[in-house]
Amino acid sequence: MPPSHSIRALVLLLPLLGGCSALELGVANHAGPVAAEQWELYLIVAAVLAFVAGPVLILVPLVAWHYRLSNKHYSYRPDWGFSWPLEILVWVPPIGIVIGLSFLLWGYTHRLDPYHRLTSPAPPVEVQAVALDWKWLFIYPDERVATVNQLAIPVGRPVHVSLTSGTVMQSMLIPQLAGQIYAMAGMRTELNLAASRTGVFRGENTQFNGKGFHRQKFEVIAMSPADYTRWLARVRASARPLDSQALARITARSVAPQPVFFSTVPPGLFRQMMIAPTRLDTHRGPQ
Repeated sequence: MPPSHSIRALVLLLPLLGGCSALELGVANHAGPVAAEQWELYLIVAAVLAFVAGPVLILVPLVAWHYRLSNKHYSYRPDWGFSWPLEILVWVPPIGIVIGLSFLLWGYTHRLDPYHRLTSPAPPVEVQAVALDWKWLFIYPDERVATVNQLAIPVGRPVHVSLTSGTVMQSMLIPQLAGQIYAMAGMRTELNLAASRTGVFRGENTQFNGKGFHRQKFEVIAMSPADYTRWLARVRASARPLDSQALARITARSVAPQPVFFSTVPPGLFRQMMIAPTRLDTHRGPQ
């Protein structure tokens, strides 16, 4: 095969190779109860869409082949009268599908509401997430620690995330654990999730916010309760307080090359950043 043909074949295969990563990191490989219900809903809706689109995809080429120019045995006669069977076929199935999906989606919409708290005998882990340019700050108010671009959670325990933005509107998505939710300056949104198995999962910002947007990703580490306790101890032992100087560094427009850990956090920091978010001004440089 000539080199040019090999390069062309490789280019054509790249989208297929990228799809494998999407399946591995997406909701199809769910790792929590919220994402599992989302995947279940996707399968149901996909089956309904296949039922709707299937006849169209099959009949259109058949009709085109049947009335092809070379077929002299059949003629196209568009003049026809009213037909009850045809009217029923056109209207009844779509109406039934809409009614059925309405009843189905009513329950899923309430269960998958990002504000809906997960039921569990264990208390939820409280996390406060602040979207910055171009990184995520996670504050654990009950533990008085914080991290940048790393969210650690214990397996089997609900996690309640409060979100705001220190700059422009952004959007958090953790496909294997939960759906998408926006973070907006001066406002607080909520997201509830849980992990049913250990692992490292990818989170990201899906709302374009400048040149560092494509690198604004973070890792979610789901670990056993014992490992989570040891992780908290390591963060506290880092002896790096989130003081005014550290806050100025992380709120500046930059991409964090690796996670950063803070052993102490001022009380009320999340509310302070929500009420008075970092404004986009000239000294911070162009976006």
